[in-house]
Amino acid sequence: MAEPGSSHWFEALADHLGEAYLRYSFTMGTANEVGFLTDVLDLQPGMRVLDVGCGPGRHARALGEAGIEVVGVDISQRFVEIARIDAPPGVTFERIDARALPFSGEFDAVISLCQGAFGLAGGAAAPGPDPDGAVLDGMARALRPGGALAVSAFSAYFQIRYLEDADTFDAETGVNHERTSLRSPGGVAAEHDLWTTCFTPRELRLLASRAGLEVEQLWSVTPGEYARNLPDLDHPEFLLVARRPQV
Repeated sequence: MAEPGSSHWFEALADHLGEAYLRYSFTMGTANEVGFLTDVLDLQPGMRVLDVGCGPGRHARALGEAGIEVVGVDISQRFVEIARIDAPPGVTFERIDARALPFSGEFDAVISLCQGAFGLAGGAAAPGPDPDGAVLDGMARALRPGGALAVSAFSAYFQIRYLEDADTFDAETGVNHERTSLRSPGGVAAEHDLWTTCFTPRELRLLASRAGLEVEQLWSVTPGEYARNLPDLDHPEFLLVARRPQV
């Protein structure tokens, strides 16, 4: 479980959004994303997968329906409660802070997609110089030797190239701040701050190496349209695929 008293700016946002989170267009590409990663990571029925920053559980549930055992973790208790409703057999959800993952060598694969956890650790009150690095370190530890990891991260190139009026990009930290209005399931609008860390391919490779991972692929992708695109300036995310060495 998360440490008593731990907090994250995302919790208030998730409490407000609830089920309405799944109305946003970027959540509609689950089948493509899960199908792509099932192929890339060679996921098979009976394998054990950790979904970090699982939100309401859309990826975990889809993997579970394919016979894969999944543990989904999220900082938001509200999202965990939603994810648990009619979850497939072998799929469980826990409230755990991704900055302090308690696992060690337990999973065949680890995923963190659509800025579910990796990339959300920054912000005005972020502890330490590299909170997202701590998230990646914890995911790497959770892998068994030979296990694979897939992490999406927002592209610094894309963010700067297509910076919108509501965005403020901090060139020193690589964190983009957006103030936006979000609607609850009942249609009530409220203003929220979003803090998203953006990365370059080089940064992702260096972070993965520091975490003891061997990078296998790094692609440019769009949510719901995962494909093997070389890194470029025109896709909003990078997808890092890496593996924990056997020895």
